[in-house]
Amino acid sequence: MSDASKSNALRADLRADKRKRRRARADMRFKWYGLTALGLAMLFLVFFFVDIISKGLPAFQQAEILVQVSYSESVKSNYNRAVDKRYRKLISRSWLRTIPMQLEEHPDMIGTTAEQWVLADYRVDQFLKGHEGHKLKKKYQKLVRQLQEEGKVRLAFNSGFFSNGDSKLPENAGILASAVGSVLVLLLTMLFAVPVGVMTAIYLEEFAPDNRFTQLIEVNINNLAAIPSILYGLLGLAIFINFMGVPRSSALAGGLTLALMTLPIIIIATRAALRAVPESIREAAYGLGASSLQTVWHHVLPLAMPGILTGSIIGLAQAMGETAPLLIVGMMAYIPEAPHSILAATTVLPAQVYTWSGESIRAFEERTAAGIMVLLAVLLSLNALAIRLRNRSEQTW
Repeated sequence: MSDASKSNALRADLRADKRKRRRARADMRFKWYGLTALGLAMLFLVFFFVDIISKGLPAFQQAEILVQVSYSESVKSNYNRAVDKRYRKLISRSWLRTIPMQLEEHPDMIGTTAEQWVLADYRVDQFLKGHEGHKLKKKYQKLVRQLQEEGKVRLAFNSGFFSNGDSKLPENAGILASAVGSVLVLLLTMLFAVPVGVMTAIYLEEFAPDNRFTQLIEVNINNLAAIPSILYGLLGLAIFINFMGVPRSSALAGGLTLALMTLPIIIIATRAALRAVPESIREAAYGLGASSLQTVWHHVLPLAMPGILTGSIIGLAQAMGETAPLLIVGMMAYIPEAPHSILAATTVLPAQVYTWSGESIRAFEERTAAGIMVLLAVLLSLNALAIRLRNRSEQTW
């Protein structure tokens, strides 16, 4: 081999090595870009959960005061007389207002006295938790410290957060009404969206002819899955409330509106699950003389059911966290009591959190964070259920 040929071969080898090193560096950069993006996402999640949990955990404790309660006849007309004058500003008005009702239900209590733990005012609660801006006057701060030394003030588990509805007094506000409303709305959404969505997907995927009409329907379904959710609220307002006369702020109006929003997601997920079933299953069924309906009902649908369930649960979980369409249909009402029917006025957890976040009293801030924690727990549980169903039923072909 001549010197020129050797020189050309050497230069070619050097260029090849340079390209290899360049590709290796590009691969390494891409790897680090991915790791950086993952690290930033994890950092954001950690910051989010730490912030929400640190703000929300105090809401699961509530201040209580041990006082002497006098159940006299005069208490019926003036409930403030039930406790010593010094403690009236420290005790929640929501608890004091229940005393006349207690005497109505239990007349034998009149003329008796009892020492009991009662709900404290939100200012006392914020002061005991060390929050700034508690607005408790200095003379009452001194009295609270004195009661602390005597063991007559405590931070107990806030059971009222789970057993009460909304309230203008933060110490008495709870999520029961919104939680019951969320359950009713989610059940109605599932009742309307899942059967209609699954049947629509089966028809489009297994029975509908491939023509321009069905192609137009498919394009519209894909587009409907991507439009802003608030537009579904306007649609629900126009159809269900203005045209059909469904009561505003009711669980029925909210459930039907969210069913419209969830329908495209369920249809798309169901069609994807049906496509995943091998064509050989259908051909084998047809070869044994099964009709199209028998093939779908007895063979295709059972095999596609894990994917259908996963898509439906994820769609319902998304509906569970929606607020914008429900605001349009009036589910921002003040609801102190749990709804007794699907036609009664109600609200949902996301709307309740939104309402609390707009309150000027600082004590509602921890209620807001606690409501977010409950909502996240429900959503994560639904997603975990979907993942578990998918993993348990996953099949390879």
